[in-house]
Amino acid sequence: MVPDDTHLQIGSLVFDGMDQLDLTGPFEVLARIPNSTYRLYGKTAGAVRDVRGLRLLPDADLAAAPALDVLHVPGGFGQDALMEDAVVLDWIRTQAAGARAVFSVCTGALLCGAAGLLKGRRATTHWASFHLLPFFGAIPVNERVVVDGNCVFAAGVTAGIDGALRLAAELRGVEAAQAIQLYMVYAPEPPFGSGTPETAPAAILDSTRGAMTDITAQREATARRVAARLGVQAEAGVRL
Repeated sequence: MVPDDTHLQIGSLVFDGMDQLDLTGPFEVLARIPNSTYRLYGKTAGAVRDVRGLRLLPDADLAAAPALDVLHVPGGFGQDALMEDAVVLDWIRTQAAGARAVFSVCTGALLCGAAGLLKGRRATTHWASFHLLPFFGAIPVNERVVVDGNCVFAAGVTAGIDGALRLAAELRGVEAAQAIQLYMVYAPEPPFGSGTPETAPAAILDSTRGAMTDITAQREATARRVAARLGVQAEAGVRL
């Protein structure tokens, strides 16, 4: 836990094609952490659009970001375009080196992996990309939130809220995290039990997996190139 009188700099990466809930879910938690400043950073200071078209405006570009105590890396279809972007990967790597915590949501884990941050770490990501984790030297763990040292990995999309609350507890204590959860009225009661591959009806899982065939294949091709660059000898892991 960080002393209450220590101010925290918290920053999230934003990019075209991200999934806004990977950002805005954790934002609801991270922006309420006591004695902290939260900002959004993009490759440029220009607006980006999420995968469904929502317009988001960074506070500043990457070069203007201070040394962050907490680095938050969301995912989304646009993540693949950044997997071999030297500017973005160098920024992630540099910020992570001095951060108290690195927090990825969904396929943000693959971006962290491309920056070389997953080697030897237990990690998770969106179920459709879970099998790609070994290409980054990670140890895949099929859990909603995985904590390994100063890294927190949240699985798909909504899991970012859970991961952010876990991180808030690590930084400011359980009571602070509980107060944030209460303010948010975060007590999910989903109307259907189809939120994971294990619980979804087989037909729903097949159709959803089919709809993601192209992006999954694209991510795998990119992951294989990144693995070669990182010197990781691995094959695809277990598909969920």
